[in-house]
Amino acid sequence: MSFKEKFEAYDWEEVKASIYSKTGNDVQKALLAQKRRLEDFKALISPAAAHFLEPMAQLSRKLTQKRFGKTMQMYIPLYLSNECTNICTYCGFSLDNKVRRKTLSKDEILREVEVIKSLGYDHVLLVTGEANQTVHTAYFKEVIQLIRPYFSQISMEVQPLEITEYEELIALGLYSVLIYQETYHKEDYKKHHPKGKKSNFNYRLETPDRLGQAGIHKMGLGVLIGLEDWRTDSFFTAAHLQYLERTYWQTRYSLSFPRLRPFSGGLEPKVEMTDRELVQLICAYRIMNEEVEISLSTRESEQFRDHCIQLGVTSISAGSKTNPGGYAVEPESLEQFEISDERSPAQIADIIRKRGYEPVWKDWDQVFVQ
Repeated sequence: MSFKEKFEAYDWEEVKASIYSKTGNDVQKALLAQKRRLEDFKALISPAAAHFLEPMAQLSRKLTQKRFGKTMQMYIPLYLSNECTNICTYCGFSLDNKVRRKTLSKDEILREVEVIKSLGYDHVLLVTGEANQTVHTAYFKEVIQLIRPYFSQISMEVQPLEITEYEELIALGLYSVLIYQETYHKEDYKKHHPKGKKSNFNYRLETPDRLGQAGIHKMGLGVLIGLEDWRTDSFFTAAHLQYLERTYWQTRYSLSFPRLRPFSGGLEPKVEMTDRELVQLICAYRIMNEEVEISLSTRESEQFRDHCIQLGVTSISAGSKTNPGGYAVEPESLEQFEISDERSPAQIADIIRKRGYEPVWKDWDQVFVQ
């Protein structure tokens, strides 16, 4: 059985109605529960929980420090290519966005790596568009072998692959894979992905199962907030996470909360999420799951990211460029989306220390997971 079978047992509108019907009493019960269920998570993300933000934040902070201590992992994306064969309504790399495309060569990658290493990083996230003819498994294998001597951890956010392909990349040193469903609303998913391999909802939905079967050390989940009702999408993310943790229990997991950001020709969010609501969601996930890692990217504002350091987040990016060659090779190439927090890694690390936390530049050393 894959998550697809469990997913199809749910009805989107019924789940949405259930979330919006939760009361203050349901929220209180969820906060006091010794072991929380998905019904408790519904209460914590419901409109009724908005009045409980302070106790939620306090509990989230306590649980995070209990499990992760006062540390904050630092990471940075390395965009390898903006080539893509998909049409996605929300992405600057979309096939119908007529701009110059670029895929980094080995020499260009090493120039980017030199800058990233000078910033202090020992953990890198490789990112590409989805173009199977140019950025494919053979290319990924070459890149991992090329940069493996420079980093303790290598993560990827690329197109979904087959089990055997993931196994080959893991053997070369791939540590973590991020795969976002974008939205669990099947009909709206089709609207936002009208062309390309990404239009196959079920294939993408079953990618975490393939990752688990391949034996990945860590995988990241999430949705693009703004495409659909964020509460309902977040419930399905939580249900997916719960299934994966029970099925592939040796794998670690992380969550991200990307809010729809502008790009050239961009899409306006269908549903707006306020900063308070994003804090509520972060706290709800932490209260529901003490083990999951929670990541916050430079999509968010300086003030918001500074505030969230103590509320449940465990990893944060800094100094990010969302275009291939953005660090050294070609700073003006096409960005995937606009970033909001443009402060340097050193500035972010200093802010983390001032809040009594320790910036960590890599995850567990690879020797501990072999």
